[in-house]
Amino acid sequence: MAEAIAAGAAQPVPRAGRYRWLIIALLFVATTVNYIDRTMLGLLAPVLGEEMGWSENDYGNIVTAFQAAYAFGFLIMGWLIDRFGPKIGYAIAISIWTIGHVAHGFASSVVSFMAARVILGVGEAGHFPSVVRASSEWFPQKERAYAIGWVNSATTIGVILTAPTIALFMVVLGFDWRETFIYTGLFGIALLLLWLWLYSNPRESGKVSDAELAWIEHDPPEKIERIGWSRIVRKREAWAFAIGKFLTDPVWFLMLFWLPKYFSTTYDVDLKIVLLPMIIMYLLSDVGSIAGGWMSSKLIQKGHSVNFARKITMLLSGCCVLPLLFVTGLDNMWIAVVLIGIALAGHQSFSSNILSIPPDMFPKKAVGSVIGLGGFMGGVGGMIMAKSTGLVLDATDGNYTLIFAACTTVYFLAVLAIHLLSPRLAPVSVEGN
Repeated sequence: MAEAIAAGAAQPVPRAGRYRWLIIALLFVATTVNYIDRTMLGLLAPVLGEEMGWSENDYGNIVTAFQAAYAFGFLIMGWLIDRFGPKIGYAIAISIWTIGHVAHGFASSVVSFMAARVILGVGEAGHFPSVVRASSEWFPQKERAYAIGWVNSATTIGVILTAPTIALFMVVLGFDWRETFIYTGLFGIALLLLWLWLYSNPRESGKVSDAELAWIEHDPPEKIERIGWSRIVRKREAWAFAIGKFLTDPVWFLMLFWLPKYFSTTYDVDLKIVLLPMIIMYLLSDVGSIAGGWMSSKLIQKGHSVNFARKITMLLSGCCVLPLLFVTGLDNMWIAVVLIGIALAGHQSFSSNILSIPPDMFPKKAVGSVIGLGGFMGGVGGMIMAKSTGLVLDATDGNYTLIFAACTTVYFLAVLAIHLLSPRLAPVSVEGN
């Protein structure tokens, strides 16, 4: 009898059902709204700067306020999501960032804009801990990176849609910038209602078939239910993820904040007006996000270890960033667009996989806190990158060669750090809280 039970347990569980992909569609929409709200100030900065009389330092202080709040917000929101679960935790995050977004429409000074960005940053810091925690509840290990890859691809969709959104409200509907901030807050309210209506864990949803639930839950049971903060920060596995984020997140921040300036100074093109180069680069990054998640998931499904699948995909993703070495000095803007797009694809492929690592190693109820630690370290790295980029550009008369070269090395350093700190990506070995 025991042998028969063991043989039955060894039978593979078939993939079944589609309801879990509705959750991914919901997270995709949420990511799009998140990035529209995040990006609007950057596109409206010329108008606001002229009206408010901002200096470069004033705008820099406003940006820094967001980055600092976003970094520290990860620590708060990651814990909150683990404590209350993604349904309540993410609802709180959406509410906070929507209040911060709308507050921009009432700001009238540098200090009040900084305050609005702080509220926005703290709320938006709850996004990716919620995404990964929800994905760990709804997807088995074999599919998780692919699912996260789809959600991660929406970051660039949000960036691309920000300019048309502003045009819709300001040009078509005739709102001023204050009304635009206020009325686009309706996106956040609609998202909050959708989230509260549609999200629950698979067992409580009442809409998941037995076969799909078996697929979602077919991973081996977790030996540990929860790990407290005091033990998380002492685990090498948590720092494997955090150091990887510290090294690689700054590249994404660099591309978001400096690419418009690079194209303006190098090719005399304003990406806020001429959208095609930006669309091409960011759509290529979407391909990388989805393809990177698909690749590691497919390798696991074919019998490779999670350790091999994640790390080999991240190494290949790092190789895709190498074309940045050849960008500076190119006279042909479109070749530069393609090479930068391939590099962005490499980054997003890497991102889809590194975001999948915490659920590989930690129990579900600790994932938000681990993502929070990594997000905090990534935010700190982003602030260091912003300051370093300015210093290098000042010292080299605007030459990006050293900056792009540095970007190509950090992915390999990140994989090395992850491998040294977690050679097998094995689940953490600690008992209790």
